[in-house]
Amino acid sequence: MVRSWRLYAAVAAGGFRRYATYRVATAAGVFTNTVFGLILAYTYIALWDERPGLGGYDQAQAVTYVWIGQGLLAVVAVMGGGFEDELIERIRTGDIAIDLYRPADLQAWWLAADCGRAVFQLLGRGVVPMLFGGLVFRLALPADAGTWMAFLGAVALGIVVSFAIRYLVALAAFWFMDGTGVQQLAVLAGLFFSGMTLPLNVFPGALGELARVLPWSSLIQAPADVLLGERTGWALLRTYALQGAWAVGLLAAGRLVQSAATRRVVVQGG
Repeated sequence: MVRSWRLYAAVAAGGFRRYATYRVATAAGVFTNTVFGLILAYTYIALWDERPGLGGYDQAQAVTYVWIGQGLLAVVAVMGGGFEDELIERIRTGDIAIDLYRPADLQAWWLAADCGRAVFQLLGRGVVPMLFGGLVFRLALPADAGTWMAFLGAVALGIVVSFAIRYLVALAAFWFMDGTGVQQLAVLAGLFFSGMTLPLNVFPGALGELARVLPWSSLIQAPADVLLGERTGWALLRTYALQGAWAVGLLAAGRLVQSAATRRVVVQGG
């Protein structure tokens, strides 16, 4: 057991170091997030000028929501760009057969690597846009450490949910061979239902209720509401419970699909 934890910790550290080498890409990502943050912030300001209190947020909270989203965009890989491209390619070429013979669990291996990536993105692409937003706008950020810790807990659960979704998307390549179409659908769903484009609290009626219980809400909406102080006490526990339930359920689904895919590899490969 100890050796397993050391193995996956080493894989996570490797994932962190791997993305840390892409300094130019990181700088470009920070610049892009900052520019889009400015565009969205001024768009939100205009919208909240016309509709004060929209979604239960005041204008400062709405602008803060923008910068939280920009800070978390790469962390929870709303638009992809994590391990899934490599995994799909390994499935397409057949190299996945080598991975299945490793003395390590396939799902846990990729989860550890993705966690390392996410930690780097949080530090490398999450902090700077938030600091910039704080210099240009009045942000509604909490002063107490407890809220920040609760926020990091929601982010951690969001990372696991994001991985579980993308792992299922990648495994679809066992049947479709080219996972591009499934990836594009997943990105569109993530952008719309995570709250990246617009807070889910703004969505009307049944659509809003549905969006807030789908797994993608764990990526942006849930952590943002925790940091904005909208989910405390029992509401915070319910948020964690929803995120945790989706994480466990989707990881379990991933294992079932992985098992079916493994049998497919064995049958095709003899």
